Amino acid sequence: MMKCIYLAGGCFWGTAHLFSLVPGVSSATAGYANSVVPDPTYQMVCTGATGAAETVQVTYDPDAVGLTDLLMLYFKSIDPTAVNRQGNDRGTQYRTGIYYTDAADAEVVDTMLAALQRRYSTPLAVESGFLKNFYPAEDYHQDYLVKNPGGYCHVDAALFREARELRKAPAAADKTELRRRLTPLQWEVTQNGATERPYTNEYDKEFRRGIYVDITDGTPLFLSSRKYNSGCGWPAFTRPIADGLIDEFTDTSFGRIRTEVRSASSGAHLGHVFPDGPASEGGLRYCINSASLRFIPAEEMEAEGYGRFLPMLDE
Repeated sequence: MMKCIYLAGGCFWGTAHLFSLVPGVSSATAGYANSVVPDPTYQMVCTGATGAAETVQVTYDPDAVGLTDLLMLYFKSIDPTAVNRQGNDRGTQYRTGIYYTDAADAEVVDTMLAALQRRYSTPLAVESGFLKNFYPAEDYHQDYLVKNPGGYCHVDAALFREARELRKAPAAADKTELRRRLTPLQWEVTQNGATERPYTNEYDKEFRRGIYVDITDGTPLFLSSRKYNSGCGWPAFTRPIADGLIDEFTDTSFGRIRTEVRSASSGAHLGHVFPDGPASEGGLRYCINSASLRFIPAEEMEAEGYGRFLPMLDE
């Protein structure tokens, strides 16, 4: 089933062209979002009187490209702190925004914006919320940069190659049951590398005795005896149950170099590992998304088949 996300990123010529190149995107339609005037013209929008934002309706196959991937590309194409301005363009119609029609997308958008905000000391200027309306722009705006290769574009041309090479998610046939079981946030975190909000996630303040398993396949990963309150806002562990349960990869997203950790059994994204953990426990901090885990209290571990790990809870 195809989905839509609506992205306002300044002049819609460049934004539409950028997302039209992404594998899994079937169309990128330039238009006007959240107008107080029905079916406005370009001339009307340029006056600022309509309140509309130049926006691109991105229609995509969620089994081919994740919402998280699209938003990461979008963030690279804009200055997220600029108010009513992108590139050489000025005016309320050039403001940035992420608008959706599916309530399930709200938590994913919010968590992505929260992760982006941590990179900036000033507030983001990116609107977000349910789409009020969307009107396709005039025909001459559609595929503008294809018709006019030398036309104005505020998007860095290097992103066009990145868009073409955006990694596809695994085939839908392999993930149908998993998608059914997971919440939208769990799907985006484990399959597309999203990061949930700090301090408000399910297991940040969970310190009961028990085991934490991979939400996708039940593989045991972490124990409560190795969990500590790091103050980072996510569950923090000094180490996994065994090193072979975790795979590590270099992550350069958000302009930083970090070490990503994934479940070796399922490939699910878990979080990151940092060298600022308790020195007495090896000095590592495994910062893990709650959405990647399922917590099983000690009193339920035997019944769920994890009884052999009970003695390790009292290390």
